[in-house]
Amino acid sequence: MSATLVLTNGRIHTMNPQQPQATAVAIRHNHILAVGDDDAMRALLGPGGEWVDLHGRALTPGLVDAHVHFQHFALGLQLVNLDGATSLDDALTRIQTAHRSPLTAHWLQGRGWRIDDWPTHAFPTAADLDRIVPDRPVCLRDKSGHAAWVNTRALRIAGIDQHTPDPPGGQIQRGAAGQATGILFEDAMELVTRHIPRETPAQIAAAMQAAQQHCWQVGLTGLHDFDGRDCFLALQLLREQGELGLRIVKNVPVYRLEHAIGVGLRSGFGDDWLRIGSVKIFADGALGPRTAAMLAPYENDPSNLGIVVTDKEEMMEKVSAASAAGLSVTIHAIGDRANHDVLDVYEAVREEEKSHITHHASRITHHALRHRIEHVQIIHPADQPRLAQLGIIASMQPTHATSDMEMADAHWGERARHSYAWRTMLDSGALLVFGSDAPIEKIDPLPGIHAAVTRRRADGSPGPAGWFPEQKLTMSETIFAFTTAAALTSGQAGRLGMIAPDKLADLTIYSADPFTTSPDELLDITIDATLVDGQFKHRTF
Repeated sequence: MSATLVLTNGRIHTMNPQQPQATAVAIRHNHILAVGDDDAMRALLGPGGEWVDLHGRALTPGLVDAHVHFQHFALGLQLVNLDGATSLDDALTRIQTAHRSPLTAHWLQGRGWRIDDWPTHAFPTAADLDRIVPDRPVCLRDKSGHAAWVNTRALRIAGIDQHTPDPPGGQIQRGAAGQATGILFEDAMELVTRHIPRETPAQIAAAMQAAQQHCWQVGLTGLHDFDGRDCFLALQLLREQGELGLRIVKNVPVYRLEHAIGVGLRSGFGDDWLRIGSVKIFADGALGPRTAAMLAPYENDPSNLGIVVTDKEEMMEKVSAASAAGLSVTIHAIGDRANHDVLDVYEAVREEEKSHITHHASRITHHALRHRIEHVQIIHPADQPRLAQLGIIASMQPTHATSDMEMADAHWGERARHSYAWRTMLDSGALLVFGSDAPIEKIDPLPGIHAAVTRRRADGSPGPAGWFPEQKLTMSETIFAFTTAAALTSGQAGRLGMIAPDKLADLTIYSADPFTTSPDELLDITIDATLVDGQFKHRTF
Protein backbone atom coordinates (compact mmCIF):
# COMPACT_ATOMS: atom_id res chain seq x y z
CA MET A 1 0.00 0.00 0.00
CA SER A 2 1.55 3.31 -1.05
CA ALA A 3 1.60 6.69 0.69
CA THR A 4 -0.05 9.81 -0.71
CA LEU A 5 2.03 12.14 1.49
CA VAL A 6 5.43 11.63 3.12
CA LEU A 7 7.00 14.03 5.63
CA THR A 8 10.75 13.56 6.16
CA ASN A 9 13.74 15.16 7.88
CA GLY A 10 11.76 16.06 10.98
CA ARG A 11 11.98 15.68 14.73
CA ILE A 12 8.86 13.63 15.28
CA HIS A 13 7.56 13.12 18.82
CA THR A 14 5.01 10.38 18.32
CA MET A 15 3.65 10.05 21.91
CA ASN A 16 3.74 6.32 21.11
CA PRO A 17 5.68 4.50 23.86
CA GLN A 18 6.58 1.74 21.38
CA GLN A 19 8.30 4.23 19.04
CA PRO A 20 8.75 7.58 20.81
CA GLN A 21 10.74 9.33 18.08
CA ALA A 22 11.22 9.21 14.33
CA THR A 23 12.31 11.41 11.46
CA ALA A 24 9.60 10.62 8.92
CA VAL A 25 5.95 9.68 8.62
CA ALA A 26 4.04 8.25 5.65
CA ILE A 27 0.36 9.11 5.23
CA ARG A 28 -2.19 7.47 2.99
CA HIS A 29 -5.14 9.79 2.43
CA ASN A 30 -6.36 10.53 5.98
CA HIS A 31 -4.51 7.81 7.92
CA ILE A 32 -0.94 7.28 9.04
CA LEU A 33 0.55 4.45 7.02
CA ALA A 34 3.92 4.10 8.72
CA VAL A 35 6.43 5.89 10.94
CA GLY A 36 10.20 5.54 10.68
CA ASP A 37 13.34 6.90 9.04
CA ASP A 38 13.56 9.07 5.94
CA ASP A 39 14.62 6.46 3.41
CA ALA A 40 12.07 3.86 4.48
CA MET A 41 9.18 6.33 4.42
CA ARG A 42 10.16 7.84 1.05
CA ALA A 43 10.20 4.34 -0.40
CA LEU A 44 6.47 4.12 0.42
CA LEU A 45 5.53 7.18 -1.64
CA GLY A 46 3.19 6.24 -4.47
CA PRO A 47 2.85 7.75 -7.94
CA GLY A 48 1.53 11.29 -7.74
CA GLY A 49 2.17 11.45 -4.01
CA GLU A 50 3.68 14.49 -2.27
CA TRP A 51 7.01 14.52 -0.48
CA VAL A 52 7.66 17.29 2.06
CA ASP A 53 11.04 18.03 3.61
CA LEU A 54 10.48 19.36 7.12
CA HIS A 55 14.03 20.76 7.30
CA GLY A 56 14.36 19.74 10.92
CA ARG A 57 11.02 21.06 12.10
CA ALA A 58 9.34 19.32 15.03
CA LEU A 59 6.09 17.40 14.71
CA THR A 60 3.63 16.06 17.30
CA PRO A 61 0.14 14.61 17.18
CA GLY A 62 -2.41 17.33 16.51
CA LEU A 63 -2.95 19.60 19.49
CA VAL A 64 -6.45 19.49 20.98
CA ASP A 65 -8.03 22.12 23.23
CA ALA A 66 -10.10 20.20 25.77
CA HIS A 67 -12.08 23.20 27.03
CA VAL A 68 -13.39 25.79 24.57
CA HIS A 69 -16.54 27.84 24.19
CA PHE A 70 -16.32 27.74 20.42
CA GLN A 71 -19.48 29.69 19.62
CA HIS A 72 -18.47 32.44 22.03
CA PHE A 73 -14.90 32.38 20.74
CA ALA A 74 -16.09 32.70 17.14
CA LEU A 75 -18.63 35.43 17.87
CA GLY A 76 -16.19 37.10 20.25
CA LEU A 77 -13.98 37.94 17.32
CA GLN A 78 -16.75 40.42 16.42
CA LEU A 79 -17.26 41.93 19.93
CA VAL A 80 -15.70 44.76 21.92
CA ASN A 81 -12.41 43.37 23.21
CA LEU A 82 -11.74 44.53 26.77
CA ASP A 83 -9.09 41.92 27.49
CA GLY A 84 -5.97 43.64 28.78
CA ALA A 85 -7.69 46.95 29.53
CA THR A 86 -5.51 48.52 32.22
CA SER A 87 -8.08 50.83 33.79
CA LEU A 88 -11.71 51.85 33.74
CA ASP A 89 -10.82 54.75 31.44
CA ASP A 90 -9.03 52.38 29.05
CA ALA A 91 -12.11 50.13 28.96
CA LEU A 92 -14.45 53.09 28.41
CA THR A 93 -12.31 54.36 25.53
CA ARG A 94 -12.53 50.97 23.81
CA ILE A 95 -16.29 50.83 24.39
CA GLN A 96 -16.81 54.33 23.02
CA THR A 97 -14.81 53.50 19.89
CA ALA A 98 -16.97 50.43 19.26
CA HIS A 99 -20.14 52.38 20.00
CA ARG A 100 -19.29 54.83 17.23
CA SER A 101 -18.67 52.08 14.69
CA PRO A 102 -21.39 51.74 12.04
CA LEU A 103 -20.87 47.96 12.07
CA THR A 104 -22.09 47.27 15.60
CA ALA A 105 -25.56 45.88 16.24
CA HIS A 106 -28.31 47.41 18.41
CA TRP A 107 -26.98 45.72 21.55
CA LEU A 108 -23.36 46.63 22.25
CA GLN A 109 -21.61 43.53 23.57
CA GLY A 110 -18.10 42.73 24.66
CA ARG A 111 -16.00 40.80 27.15
CA GLY A 112 -12.64 40.59 28.85
CA TRP A 113 -12.59 43.31 31.57
CA ARG A 114 -11.07 42.40 34.90
CA ILE A 115 -10.97 44.72 37.92
CA ASP A 116 -7.83 43.07 39.27
CA ASP A 117 -6.02 44.62 36.29
CA TRP A 118 -7.27 48.11 37.23
CA PRO A 119 -5.57 50.37 39.81
CA THR A 120 -8.72 50.85 41.92
CA HIS A 121 -9.82 47.16 41.90
CA ALA A 122 -13.36 48.58 42.07
CA PHE A 123 -16.27 47.25 40.05
CA PRO A 124 -17.49 49.61 37.30
CA THR A 125 -21.09 50.82 37.26
CA ALA A 126 -24.00 51.39 34.93
CA ALA A 127 -23.43 55.13 35.43
CA ASP A 128 -19.94 54.78 33.95
CA LEU A 129 -21.44 53.31 30.80
CA ASP A 130 -24.35 55.74 30.73
CA ARG A 131 -21.95 58.66 30.25
CA ILE A 132 -20.75 57.30 26.91
CA VAL A 133 -23.59 55.00 25.76
CA PRO A 134 -26.90 56.31 27.12
CA ASP A 135 -29.12 55.41 24.20
CA ARG A 136 -28.58 51.70 23.53
CA PRO A 137 -28.27 48.65 25.77
CA VAL A 138 -24.78 47.45 26.70
CA CYS A 139 -23.74 44.06 28.11
CA LEU A 140 -20.05 43.37 28.74
CA ARG A 141 -18.95 40.09 30.31
CA ASP A 142 -15.87 40.04 32.50
CA LYS A 143 -12.82 37.94 31.65
CA SER A 144 -14.06 34.97 33.67
CA GLY A 145 -17.49 35.04 32.03
CA HIS A 146 -19.09 34.94 35.49
CA ALA A 147 -20.04 38.60 35.79
CA ALA A 148 -21.56 41.16 33.44
CA TRP A 149 -21.38 44.96 33.38
CA VAL A 150 -24.50 46.57 31.95
CA ASN A 151 -25.83 50.09 31.52
CA THR A 152 -29.11 51.57 32.73
CA ARG A 153 -30.79 50.97 29.37
CA ALA A 154 -30.07 47.24 29.68
CA LEU A 155 -31.29 47.18 33.30
CA ARG A 156 -34.57 48.81 32.23
CA ILE A 157 -35.09 46.38 29.36
CA ALA A 158 -34.58 43.52 31.82
CA GLY A 159 -36.91 45.11 34.38
CA ILE A 160 -34.23 45.13 37.07
CA ASP A 161 -34.73 47.64 39.90
CA GLN A 162 -34.31 47.78 43.69
CA HIS A 163 -37.24 45.39 44.12
CA THR A 164 -35.92 42.66 41.83
CA PRO A 165 -34.91 39.61 43.88
CA ASP A 166 -31.65 37.78 43.27
CA PRO A 167 -32.33 34.74 41.09
CA PRO A 168 -31.27 31.28 42.28
CA GLY A 169 -27.56 30.84 41.64
CA GLY A 170 -27.01 34.54 40.93
CA GLN A 171 -26.63 37.95 42.52
CA ILE A 172 -27.49 41.52 41.54
CA GLN A 173 -24.85 43.85 42.95
CA ARG A 174 -26.57 46.69 44.81
CA GLY A 175 -25.71 50.13 46.13
CA ALA A 176 -26.37 51.47 49.61
CA ALA A 177 -30.03 52.22 48.78
CA GLY A 178 -30.59 48.78 47.25
CA GLN A 179 -30.42 49.95 43.63
CA ALA A 180 -28.75 47.78 40.99
CA THR A 181 -25.24 49.07 40.31
CA GLY A 182 -24.89 47.53 36.85
CA ILE A 183 -22.92 44.40 37.85
CA LEU A 184 -24.62 41.02 37.62
CA PHE A 185 -23.06 37.85 38.96
CA GLU A 186 -23.55 34.28 37.73
CA ASP A 187 -27.17 33.38 36.85
CA ALA A 188 -28.29 36.99 37.37
CA MET A 189 -26.68 37.73 34.01
CA GLU A 190 -29.50 35.79 32.39
CA LEU A 191 -31.94 38.49 33.46
CA VAL A 192 -30.32 40.70 30.81
CA THR A 193 -28.88 38.26 28.28
CA ARG A 194 -32.27 36.66 27.62
CA HIS A 195 -33.27 39.94 25.96
CA ILE A 196 -30.33 40.02 23.55
CA PRO A 197 -31.34 38.75 20.09
CA ARG A 198 -29.64 35.44 19.39
CA GLU A 199 -27.58 34.83 16.30
CA THR A 200 -29.02 32.17 14.01
CA PRO A 201 -27.16 28.86 13.64
CA ALA A 202 -26.23 29.94 10.10
CA GLN A 203 -24.68 33.16 11.43
CA ILE A 204 -22.81 31.22 14.09
CA ALA A 205 -21.57 28.74 11.48
CA ALA A 206 -20.25 31.60 9.36
CA ALA A 207 -18.37 33.01 12.35
CA MET A 208 -16.98 29.53 13.07
CA GLN A 209 -15.53 29.25 9.59
CA ALA A 210 -13.28 32.21 10.29
CA ALA A 211 -12.60 30.97 13.81
CA GLN A 212 -11.39 27.54 12.69
CA GLN A 213 -8.90 29.22 10.37
CA HIS A 214 -7.40 30.81 13.47
CA CYS A 215 -7.40 27.44 15.24
CA TRP A 216 -5.39 25.84 12.44
CA GLN A 217 -2.91 28.71 12.49
CA VAL A 218 -2.17 28.06 16.17
CA GLY A 219 -1.82 24.30 15.67
CA LEU A 220 -5.20 22.98 16.80
CA THR A 221 -6.81 19.99 15.15
CA GLY A 222 -9.66 19.41 17.61
CA LEU A 223 -11.74 20.98 20.37
CA HIS A 224 -13.95 19.93 23.26
CA ASP A 225 -16.78 22.46 23.18
CA PHE A 226 -18.84 23.72 26.14
CA ASP A 227 -21.45 25.96 24.50
CA GLY A 228 -25.12 25.21 23.97
CA ARG A 229 -27.74 24.07 21.46
CA ASP A 230 -27.18 26.81 18.88
CA CYS A 231 -23.50 25.94 18.81
CA PHE A 232 -24.35 22.28 18.20
CA LEU A 233 -26.71 23.23 15.38
CA ALA A 234 -24.03 25.41 13.78
CA LEU A 235 -21.46 22.63 14.03
CA GLN A 236 -23.91 20.23 12.39
CA LEU A 237 -24.43 22.71 9.56
CA LEU A 238 -20.69 22.85 8.96
CA ARG A 239 -20.49 19.05 9.16
CA GLU A 240 -23.33 18.61 6.65
CA GLN A 241 -21.70 21.06 4.26
CA GLY A 242 -18.32 19.35 4.50
CA GLU A 243 -16.81 22.51 6.00
CA LEU A 244 -16.04 21.31 9.52
CA GLY A 245 -12.25 21.07 9.68
CA LEU A 246 -11.78 20.46 13.39
CA ARG A 247 -12.68 17.35 15.35
CA ILE A 248 -15.28 18.43 17.90
CA VAL A 249 -16.39 16.74 21.10
CA LYS A 250 -19.69 18.43 21.99
CA ASN A 251 -20.65 18.64 25.63
CA VAL A 252 -24.32 19.04 26.54
CA PRO A 253 -25.55 21.75 28.98
CA VAL A 254 -27.30 20.20 31.95
CA TYR A 255 -30.50 22.13 31.20
CA ARG A 256 -30.77 19.91 28.11
CA LEU A 257 -30.28 16.70 30.09
CA GLU A 258 -33.91 15.56 29.88
CA HIS A 259 -33.88 16.01 26.11
CA ALA A 260 -30.59 14.15 25.74
CA ILE A 261 -31.88 11.24 27.81
CA GLY A 262 -35.25 11.39 26.06
CA VAL A 263 -33.78 10.82 22.60
CA GLY A 264 -31.30 8.25 23.88
CA LEU A 265 -28.02 10.12 23.40
CA ARG A 266 -24.97 8.50 24.95
CA SER A 267 -21.44 9.75 25.37
CA GLY A 268 -19.37 8.85 22.31
CA PHE A 269 -22.24 8.97 19.84
CA GLY A 270 -21.22 10.54 16.54
CA ASP A 271 -18.25 10.21 14.22
CA ASP A 272 -14.63 11.33 13.97
CA TRP A 273 -15.72 14.93 13.30
CA LEU A 274 -18.56 15.54 15.73
CA ARG A 275 -19.44 13.39 18.74
CA ILE A 276 -21.25 13.67 22.05
CA GLY A 277 -19.04 14.20 25.10
CA SER A 278 -20.39 14.84 28.59
CA VAL A 279 -23.18 16.69 30.38
CA LYS A 280 -21.89 20.04 31.70
CA ILE A 281 -22.86 21.28 35.18
CA PHE A 282 -21.72 24.40 37.05
CA ALA A 283 -20.94 23.83 40.72
CA ASP A 284 -19.84 27.38 41.47
CA GLY A 285 -18.59 30.68 40.07
CA ALA A 286 -15.07 31.97 39.44
CA LEU A 287 -12.08 33.52 41.17
CA GLY A 288 -12.19 36.93 39.45
CA PRO A 289 -15.59 38.07 40.76
CA ARG A 290 -14.94 36.07 43.97
CA THR A 291 -17.88 33.75 43.37
CA ALA A 292 -15.94 30.45 43.50
CA ALA A 293 -17.39 28.39 46.38
CA MET A 294 -14.87 28.14 49.22
CA LEU A 295 -14.57 26.13 52.44
CA ALA A 296 -13.25 29.23 54.24
CA PRO A 297 -13.84 32.90 53.39
CA TYR A 298 -11.86 34.92 50.91
CA GLU A 299 -8.91 36.85 52.30
CA ASN A 300 -10.00 40.26 53.63
CA ASP A 301 -13.63 39.39 52.84
CA PRO A 302 -14.75 37.43 55.91
CA SER A 303 -18.42 37.13 54.94
CA ASN A 304 -17.78 35.83 51.41
CA LEU A 305 -17.72 32.08 50.77
CA GLY A 306 -18.57 32.46 47.08
CA ILE A 307 -21.69 31.25 45.29
CA VAL A 308 -22.95 27.69 45.01
CA VAL A 309 -24.53 27.59 41.56
CA THR A 310 -25.81 24.01 41.80
CA ASP A 311 -26.34 22.58 45.26
CA LYS A 312 -25.10 19.12 46.15
CA GLU A 313 -28.52 17.47 46.20
CA GLU A 314 -29.46 18.72 42.74
CA MET A 315 -26.02 17.86 41.42
CA MET A 316 -26.37 14.31 42.70
CA GLU A 317 -29.75 13.96 41.02
CA LYS A 318 -28.42 15.18 37.66
CA VAL A 319 -25.18 13.19 37.69
CA SER A 320 -26.98 10.02 38.71
CA ALA A 321 -29.56 10.41 35.94
CA ALA A 322 -26.92 11.12 33.32
CA SER A 323 -24.77 8.18 34.37
CA ALA A 324 -27.70 5.78 34.34
CA ALA A 325 -28.43 6.88 30.76
CA GLY A 326 -24.82 6.34 29.60
CA LEU A 327 -23.82 9.99 29.64
CA SER A 328 -20.62 11.03 31.34
CA VAL A 329 -20.62 14.30 33.28
CA THR A 330 -18.22 17.21 33.43
CA ILE A 331 -18.56 19.71 36.26
CA HIS A 332 -17.15 23.23 36.50
CA ALA A 333 -15.54 23.54 39.94
CA ILE A 334 -13.20 26.39 40.88
CA GLY A 335 -13.29 26.72 44.67
CA ASP A 336 -12.16 24.09 47.17
CA ARG A 337 -15.69 23.65 48.50
CA ALA A 338 -17.03 23.14 44.97
CA ASN A 339 -14.35 20.54 44.20
CA HIS A 340 -15.05 18.76 47.50
CA ASP A 341 -18.79 18.62 46.84
CA VAL A 342 -18.28 17.45 43.26
CA LEU A 343 -16.00 14.65 44.41
CA ASP A 344 -18.57 13.58 47.01
CA VAL A 345 -21.19 13.39 44.26
CA TYR A 346 -18.90 11.44 41.94
CA GLU A 347 -18.01 9.04 44.74
CA ALA A 348 -21.68 8.27 45.31
CA VAL A 349 -22.35 7.88 41.59
CA ARG A 350 -19.37 5.55 41.13
CA GLU A 351 -20.97 3.34 43.78
CA GLU A 352 -24.22 3.41 41.81
CA GLU A 353 -22.32 2.46 38.68
CA LYS A 354 -20.72 -0.50 40.47
CA SER A 355 -24.16 -1.61 41.58
CA HIS A 356 -25.45 -1.28 38.04
CA ILE A 357 -22.65 -3.51 36.77
CA THR A 358 -23.35 -6.09 39.49
CA HIS A 359 -27.07 -6.27 38.80
CA HIS A 360 -26.98 -5.88 35.02
CA ALA A 361 -23.81 -7.70 34.03
CA SER A 362 -25.30 -8.88 30.75
CA ARG A 363 -26.27 -5.38 29.64
CA ILE A 364 -24.30 -2.37 28.46
CA THR A 365 -22.57 -0.98 31.55
CA HIS A 366 -21.40 2.48 32.45
CA HIS A 367 -18.28 1.72 34.51
CA ALA A 368 -16.04 3.30 31.87
CA LEU A 369 -17.83 6.65 31.80
CA ARG A 370 -15.19 9.39 31.64
CA HIS A 371 -16.43 11.87 34.22
CA ARG A 372 -14.48 15.13 34.46
CA ILE A 373 -13.95 18.16 36.65
CA GLU A 374 -13.38 21.35 34.71
CA HIS A 375 -10.70 23.65 36.15
CA VAL A 376 -9.98 21.99 39.55
CA GLN A 377 -8.60 25.43 40.31
CA ILE A 378 -8.09 25.08 44.06
CA ILE A 379 -8.45 21.79 45.86
CA HIS A 380 -8.10 20.98 49.56
CA PRO A 381 -5.17 18.66 50.33
CA ALA A 382 -7.54 15.99 51.66
CA ASP A 383 -9.32 15.91 48.31
CA GLN A 384 -6.22 15.86 46.09
CA PRO A 385 -5.96 12.04 45.77
CA ARG A 386 -9.66 11.52 45.15
CA LEU A 387 -9.76 12.22 41.40
CA ALA A 388 -7.38 9.35 40.73
CA GLN A 389 -9.16 7.09 43.20
CA LEU A 390 -12.50 7.69 41.51
CA GLY A 391 -11.21 7.72 37.93
CA ILE A 392 -12.17 11.39 37.45
CA ILE A 393 -10.35 13.38 34.76
CA ALA A 394 -8.72 16.68 35.76
CA SER A 395 -9.49 19.07 32.89
CA MET A 396 -7.31 22.11 33.54
CA GLN A 397 -6.09 25.22 31.71
CA PRO A 398 -2.42 26.21 32.16
CA THR A 399 -2.80 29.89 31.25
CA HIS A 400 -5.36 30.33 34.01
CA ALA A 401 -2.51 29.97 36.50
CA THR A 402 -0.31 32.62 34.93
CA SER A 403 -3.25 34.97 34.37
CA ASP A 404 -4.66 34.53 37.85
CA MET A 405 -1.62 34.22 40.11
CA GLU A 406 -1.91 37.67 41.73
CA MET A 407 -5.65 37.21 42.24
CA ALA A 408 -5.08 33.76 43.74
CA ASP A 409 -2.47 35.12 46.15
CA ALA A 410 -4.69 38.07 47.08
CA HIS A 411 -7.99 36.22 47.49
CA TRP A 412 -6.81 32.78 48.67
CA GLY A 413 -3.64 33.70 50.54
CA GLU A 414 -1.66 30.71 51.78
CA ARG A 415 -4.23 28.37 50.22
CA ALA A 416 -3.01 29.41 46.75
CA ARG A 417 -0.25 26.80 46.95
CA HIS A 418 -2.99 24.22 46.41
CA SER A 419 -4.29 25.92 43.27
CA TYR A 420 -3.63 25.10 39.60
CA ALA A 421 -1.92 22.00 40.97
CA TRP A 422 -1.05 20.14 37.76
CA ARG A 423 1.89 18.20 39.20
CA THR A 424 -0.18 17.19 42.20
CA MET A 425 -2.95 15.88 39.95
CA LEU A 426 -0.55 14.02 37.67
CA ASP A 427 1.46 12.48 40.51
CA SER A 428 -1.75 11.34 42.20
CA GLY A 429 -2.48 9.20 39.13
CA ALA A 430 -5.29 11.30 37.70
CA LEU A 431 -5.56 11.77 33.94
CA LEU A 432 -4.71 15.41 33.25
CA VAL A 433 -6.03 17.02 30.07
CA PHE A 434 -5.34 20.60 29.00
CA GLY A 435 -7.29 23.36 27.26
CA SER A 436 -7.63 27.14 27.20
CA ASP A 437 -11.20 28.04 28.24
CA ALA A 438 -11.26 30.37 25.22
CA PRO A 439 -12.46 33.07 24.87
CA ILE A 440 -11.60 33.65 28.55
CA GLU A 441 -7.97 32.96 27.61
CA LYS A 442 -6.32 32.88 24.20
CA ILE A 443 -7.15 29.70 22.32
CA ASP A 444 -3.49 29.37 21.25
CA PRO A 445 -1.87 26.26 22.78
CA LEU A 446 1.73 27.57 22.77
CA PRO A 447 1.15 30.04 25.65
CA GLY A 448 -0.47 27.15 27.53
CA ILE A 449 2.52 24.92 26.88
CA HIS A 450 4.85 27.69 28.07
CA ALA A 451 2.76 28.25 31.22
CA ALA A 452 2.73 24.54 32.06
CA VAL A 453 6.50 24.07 31.94
CA THR A 454 7.55 27.45 33.39
CA ARG A 455 4.70 28.72 35.63
CA ARG A 456 5.67 32.15 34.27
CA ARG A 457 4.10 34.82 32.11
CA ALA A 458 5.55 35.95 28.81
CA ASP A 459 7.29 38.85 30.57
CA GLY A 460 9.03 36.42 32.92
CA SER A 461 7.00 37.26 36.01
CA PRO A 462 6.91 36.32 38.80
CA GLY A 463 10.59 35.39 38.37
CA PRO A 464 12.93 32.67 37.06
CA ALA A 465 11.56 29.91 39.27
CA GLY A 466 7.93 30.59 38.40
CA TRP A 467 4.83 30.65 40.59
CA PHE A 468 4.75 27.65 42.94
CA PRO A 469 7.38 25.95 40.76
CA GLU A 470 6.77 22.56 42.37
CA GLN A 471 3.70 22.33 40.10
CA LYS A 472 5.65 22.60 36.81
CA LEU A 473 5.40 19.83 34.22
CA THR A 474 7.89 18.45 31.73
CA MET A 475 7.41 19.10 28.03
CA SER A 476 6.49 15.47 27.45
CA GLU A 477 3.80 15.59 30.14
CA THR A 478 2.45 18.84 28.73
CA ILE A 479 2.24 17.68 25.12
CA PHE A 480 0.62 14.46 26.37
CA ALA A 481 -2.05 16.57 28.11
CA PHE A 482 -2.77 18.43 24.85
CA THR A 483 -2.81 15.31 22.66
CA THR A 484 -3.05 11.75 23.98
CA ALA A 485 -4.95 12.73 27.12
CA ALA A 486 -7.56 14.52 25.00
CA ALA A 487 -8.10 11.34 22.97
CA LEU A 488 -8.35 9.24 26.14
CA THR A 489 -10.81 11.72 27.63
CA SER A 490 -13.12 11.61 24.62
CA GLY A 491 -12.84 7.85 24.04
CA GLN A 492 -10.96 8.35 20.77
CA ALA A 493 -7.61 6.87 21.70
CA GLY A 494 -8.03 4.18 19.07
CA ARG A 495 -8.10 6.86 16.37
CA LEU A 496 -6.24 9.89 17.69
CA GLY A 497 -3.65 11.07 20.17
CA MET A 498 -0.43 9.60 18.83
CA ILE A 499 1.51 9.24 15.59
CA ALA A 500 1.28 5.54 14.83
CA PRO A 501 0.06 3.33 11.97
CA ASP A 502 -3.70 3.39 11.38
CA LYS A 503 -4.28 6.53 13.45
CA LEU A 504 -5.93 9.51 11.79
CA ALA A 505 -3.38 11.90 10.29
CA ASP A 506 -3.89 14.95 12.51
CA LEU A 507 -0.50 16.60 13.02
CA THR A 508 1.00 19.84 14.32
CA ILE A 509 4.33 21.08 12.92
CA TYR A 510 6.50 23.57 14.84
CA SER A 511 9.24 25.93 13.67
CA ALA A 512 11.55 24.54 16.36
CA ASP A 513 11.51 21.58 18.71
CA PRO A 514 9.71 22.47 21.96
CA PHE A 515 11.37 19.47 23.63
CA THR A 516 14.85 20.95 23.21
CA THR A 517 14.09 24.70 23.17
CA SER A 518 14.99 26.57 26.35
CA PRO A 519 12.01 27.72 28.42
CA ASP A 520 12.92 31.37 27.76
CA GLU A 521 12.55 30.81 24.01
CA LEU A 522 9.42 28.67 23.92
CA LEU A 523 7.19 31.60 23.01
CA ASP A 524 9.39 32.31 19.98
CA ILE A 525 8.27 29.02 18.42
CA THR A 526 5.65 29.35 15.71
CA ILE A 527 3.23 26.84 14.21
CA ASP A 528 4.49 26.26 10.68
CA ALA A 529 1.81 23.79 9.59
CA THR A 530 -1.30 21.96 10.73
CA LEU A 531 -2.69 18.84 9.09
CA VAL A 532 -6.21 17.58 9.74
CA ASP A 533 -7.36 14.33 8.17
CA GLY A 534 -4.13 14.17 6.18
CA GLN A 535 -4.61 17.59 4.58
CA PHE A 536 -2.67 20.78 5.18
CA LYS A 537 -5.07 23.29 6.73
CA HIS A 538 -2.28 25.75 7.51
CA ARG A 539 1.21 25.84 6.01
CA THR A 540 3.98 28.45 5.96
CA PHE A 541 6.70 26.56 4.06
